[in-house]
Amino acid sequence: MRTFFVFAWEIFKIFVVSLAIIIPIRYFLIQPFFVQGASMEPNYEDGQYLIIDEITYRFREPERGEVIVFKYPQNPSEFFIKRIIGLPGETLKISGSQIIIENESNPDGFILDESSYLKNIPNMGQETLILKNDEYFVLGDNRSASFDSRRWGALPKRDIIGKVWIKAWPISQAGIAEAPDY
Repeated sequence: MRTFFVFAWEIFKIFVVSLAIIIPIRYFLIQPFFVQGASMEPNYEDGQYLIIDEITYRFREPERGEVIVFKYPQNPSEFFIKRIIGLPGETLKISGSQIIIENESNPDGFILDESSYLKNIPNMGQETLILKNDEYFVLGDNRSASFDSRRWGALPKRDIIGKVWIKAWPISQAGIAEAPDY
């Protein structure tokens, strides 16, 4: 009988130590996320399981091209996944299938080359948007099926949860998520 209690006590200690390790990691460092919908296809598919890095943006600012998970600004209980296209303080001009970005480094603007992750870029109409110092412009990779900054406006930095770090499931697509090099 004594050996049973010793065994049970050891199992309990392992359980408590495991929780002490897992809970801070889950709530402060990484978070699981399931892709829902087709807005990021073909790069991120419906039902894909991802691991989100919640700590990187505490040490540096989000960068163009990174895929992020965030709270939808008009309903914080909903979470979206999109790609960062525009950074704080920039002016974005959408003209057909091109995005022209004006910033301090490029006052005349440059055309964003998305050919490394998009094959067919649809006509997105005409629009100009000036981002404030705490706002980002985000788009889904599947432009024709994405509910993104073109519809609901700029994304405040405070709503960003983190960046996609790992594609975990399905195993055939598992790997580290990399941002394009513009």
